[in-house]
Amino acid sequence: MKIHIFESADQSGLEAARESARLINEAISVNGTARIVLSTGASQFEFLEHFVKMDIAWEKVEMFHLDEYIALSEEHPASFRKYLKERFLQHVNVGKYWLVDGEGDTAAVLNNLNQEISKSPIDLALIGIGENAHIAFNDPPADFNDDRPFKVVDLSETCKMQQVGEGWFATMEDVPKQAISMSVQQILKSRNIISVVPRQSKARAIKDTLQNGIDANIPATIMKTHANWSLYLDKQSSSLIYEWC
Repeated sequence: MKIHIFESADQSGLEAARESARLINEAISVNGTARIVLSTGASQFEFLEHFVKMDIAWEKVEMFHLDEYIALSEEHPASFRKYLKERFLQHVNVGKYWLVDGEGDTAAVLNNLNQEISKSPIDLALIGIGENAHIAFNDPPADFNDDRPFKVVDLSETCKMQQVGEGWFATMEDVPKQAISMSVQQILKSRNIISVVPRQSKARAIKDTLQNGIDANIPATIMKTHANWSLYLDKQSSSLIYEWC
């Protein structure tokens, strides 16, 4: 595990984008392609702004994303397909991409995603950490042993609160009850993992992740078992670390 702390969310996002570009270019030089996973949400705004400007042979990149709400229209402001199209796909010409269609036939969507992602390893996964320390939509207590690449999950109340707090939904009742999410096991299969986690709202989750042992009630703790996990923080999200360091 490597921890990088910067003064601002913008600087943290920039440095994470630079390291991501290095790893992607390295994979392309070795394999001819690079397979990546992108996360979404407010925490990724600065990272993506810099990431799309990196000098990468984007046509040699294959992209998956982590999760999507079930039965939420792509036109809804909270749709992750909408998010990635606007903040990533409209800016770079990736060779291939697979978006999670939460409006489609769920069984068929899962079957297709699971087949595609299992064809070869993921070179780099960008994995955010939620306010309740979830990774993807693996809310606490997370299942660390489920080996399905993608699956249907129920969203916890704390997860729904975060979505409302960030302004994606007006009320808790508006947040879908379920989502399609990448599993913990699939995340851990990635060759490299980078977590960009800025802002004060994530400070408690960061402290809990770093100070505790592996705990399904703090899902992000499992990332500490990965040999190539890098955590990019800003001054705010790292503010509680010094209470126990």
